[in-house]
Amino acid sequence: MAAELDGERREARVFLAAACEPGAVLEDFGHVLEVRETIAWDKRTAAVKMERSLCLGALSLKTEPLEHADPARVAAALIDGIRLSGIGCLPWTPGIRRWQERVCFLRRVSGDGGGWPDVSDPELADSLESWLVAHIGGITRIIGLKKLDLGAALGGLLSWQQRRRLDEWAPTHIEVPSGSRIRVDYSGDPPILAVRLQEMFGCMQTPRVAGGGQPLLLQLLSPAGRPVQVTQDLAGFWAGSYHEVKKEMRGRYPKHHWPDDPLSAVPTRRTTKKAIKG
Repeated sequence: MAAELDGERREARVFLAAACEPGAVLEDFGHVLEVRETIAWDKRTAAVKMERSLCLGALSLKTEPLEHADPARVAAALIDGIRLSGIGCLPWTPGIRRWQERVCFLRRVSGDGGGWPDVSDPELADSLESWLVAHIGGITRIIGLKKLDLGAALGGLLSWQQRRRLDEWAPTHIEVPSGSRIRVDYSGDPPILAVRLQEMFGCMQTPRVAGGGQPLLLQLLSPAGRPVQVTQDLAGFWAGSYHEVKKEMRGRYPKHHWPDDPLSAVPTRRTTKKAIKG
């Protein structure tokens, strides 16, 4: 116990002190001792701190791990940690991010959101209590979130009808005339379909999503996979600038098929003349 010191808090220097036995403290101050439970996020360890302390005012006399902590308080502390760490600490996968983009797309193109939930990162971070708490039982550390089924947690934000509508109105892939199933990129506005030009021969109409209400932005690719035209008007492209593209592509890729009439040509994944004839 310090009897004489100067300064304040951590900067204080002790000039006079005497040892004090724990038993004497309990005997003399037992009536004002307090047991405190701490369940809070510890940024240093990236984990929920769970402790029971015996305290005399601001002085902690004894601290031990807290067993059988209140699960609701543990979950609330973990939620605090997720917010501090950023929503990116959750176990996102490319597939879950694409799901998020599809839902955001349908919310964007539907009038007044169309009943679709806001699953943007900022909104998900603000509403963790409503959609994530039920899925984090037993997890106390950021590293423990690896075992979280994030897809199931987010999927619970959609009704059964919305889950079915999502696959119908924002399909992950579109089948093009060649028979290939091409992934749609919903990260942009409008969504993008990047496909080799020869695979679209014979197709007059631009592929659409959202129940036919949204034409895709076509990135028509060269044999090397580079965009040679970006359009939402496929019919206009065939009738117009295709002929200039055809001239350029014939010079660069003479072994590939560049028909004069793309609408009567057979769409193909095998783009060389030899492959097409074979």
